[in-house]
Amino acid sequence: MPCAGDCQATRRVAQSRHPPRNGDEHVTKLLRLVAVTSVLLGSVHAAAAQTADEIVEKHLAAIGGRAALSKLTSRVMAGTITVSTPAGEFSGPLEIWNQAPNKVRTLINLDLSAVGVGKMTIDQRFDGTTGYAMDTLQGNRDITGDQLEGMRNGFFPTPLLNYKQNGISIELTGKEKVGDRDAFVLVIKPKTGPSSKSYIDATTFMMFRQIVTADIPPVGTLEQTTDLSDEREVDGVKVAHKIVSTSSLQNFTVTISKVEHNGALDQTLFSKPAN
Repeated sequence: MPCAGDCQATRRVAQSRHPPRNGDEHVTKLLRLVAVTSVLLGSVHAAAAQTADEIVEKHLAAIGGRAALSKLTSRVMAGTITVSTPAGEFSGPLEIWNQAPNKVRTLINLDLSAVGVGKMTIDQRFDGTTGYAMDTLQGNRDITGDQLEGMRNGFFPTPLLNYKQNGISIELTGKEKVGDRDAFVLVIKPKTGPSSKSYIDATTFMMFRQIVTADIPPVGTLEQTTDLSDEREVDGVKVAHKIVSTSSLQNFTVTISKVEHNGALDQTLFSKPAN
């Protein structure tokens, strides 16, 4: 005579009245151990995802991946810079040349006629070892100190690509809320020169902010916050087309209109002029 659910209930009651046999006890303990182990393994995996190396790799993947980044040997960018001063805003053309591993040149032209200064040109060059600045307002000078070290550590296309080989250490200090975004905060420490903080979006793994404190002659110690946005894909790599920099001295916004990769660059572009 079938008993269906009643029989099952009877068996459960009978099992509850009698202690489990030794074999059952071993099975129960084993199942508990497996369950605990799986929880611990899950915790280890979650913790591992929070390491600096993992955050760096996810960021590199988000901007195009190691393979695409490794193909880049040079970059030329052109756009407009707008400088905010107590006397008003001044805009002009900007060009930036990069050559792997760390050569860079930045050329800025501003029209300051509204304040009686005329046209201003700033031409900063770094040949991988030494830097030189030509400034029609403040005079020409060799680039030294933290500014020079910052250029030496500005590896193209990103210092994060081969940071260990270049003697840079990175520490993940945790998460911070920046506006409505959760961000991983990486402290980047080169062998020499100023350290910096990079803020990596916890969802997209795009870098959207950098903060660096450096001694910039003749200004002195200056903390500069740089916000990156409007990332667009160029040759398989995402490049920020809007850069907003703020400090106690001045604020400026760069809007990029052209990006070109892997063109042959005249290396004298980065050198101090002979004259």
